[in-house]
Amino acid sequence: MKKTFPTKAEGIAWERHVRAKVQESPDWAPPKKDARLMTELVNLWHQHHGAGLRDGESRKRILLAMCEAMGNPRAELFTPNKFTEYRMKRLDAGISQSTMNREQAYLRAVFNENIRMGHWKRENPLKNVRTFKIQEHELSYLTEEQIVSLLSRLANSKNKHVELIAKVCLATGARWGEAEQLRISQVRDGVIQFVQTKSSKSRAVPITEGLEKALKAHHKENSEDERIFASAYSAFREGITQAKLKMSEGQLTHILRHTFASHFMMNGGNILALQKLLGHHSLTMTMRYAHLSPDHLQEARRLNPLTRVNLC
Repeated sequence: MKKTFPTKAEGIAWERHVRAKVQESPDWAPPKKDARLMTELVNLWHQHHGAGLRDGESRKRILLAMCEAMGNPRAELFTPNKFTEYRMKRLDAGISQSTMNREQAYLRAVFNENIRMGHWKRENPLKNVRTFKIQEHELSYLTEEQIVSLLSRLANSKNKHVELIAKVCLATGARWGEAEQLRISQVRDGVIQFVQTKSSKSRAVPITEGLEKALKAHHKENSEDERIFASAYSAFREGITQAKLKMSEGQLTHILRHTFASHFMMNGGNILALQKLLGHHSLTMTMRYAHLSPDHLQEARRLNPLTRVNLC
């Protein structure tokens, strides 16, 4: 905007005033161009924050691949449209919506962390980009008959570890990786202490005397170091196939964790105790199993409106 003054002296005085203001406050000056590429922001994030995360290295690889797939633009030119175009291409290629939500969360976190550390002065370009709303799948679990059938197949497996790993998962609600990587030092006094978990929270789960003895005997017979088991994932998949059990998508070994939680609630377990046993940060995650509680089912029978008005 042009500003005019009655005299030259007033114009010069105003110019001096504006120049002084620019020196005092950088906000008066137009923002400088930022030549950094998206990959440079990712590397900054990893250097100052990501390196300390359990999945920091794998997350960095994913983020760098995302940047390259989007043409590795200058960070200041990265826009919501740039990301949504990339997202649509990924969806067209068969990538799931949940995977895209995870990638979006990773990239949003890069900007948020750089903003927090003062390395990024602008807004987060993904601030207002909505994630996909994912339809929650029903959590399936094994019946007692299916458990017996599966364990009998695993007992006959060539892999000498697979049956006992599955038993640990069924007895404690452990994730397959947590059970498979179990060390003998984690088993003592009737308790398994799970550490380095997905939630980064250690948790202790009581086990029977029989299972503790079986674990110690297995370790003594089959291991030369702290690890109790060797890899058995493929053997478990084979056992599932032999037992002719149909799994929901993405639930292969996780069916054991769901089975523990489901039977825990069906047999009268407490939802808060289950949260601690599973190591969930939020009770919301654990509430997926609440409907299996006998009390919950009895309430449905007792409190429905037809019963209340004596029509059924």
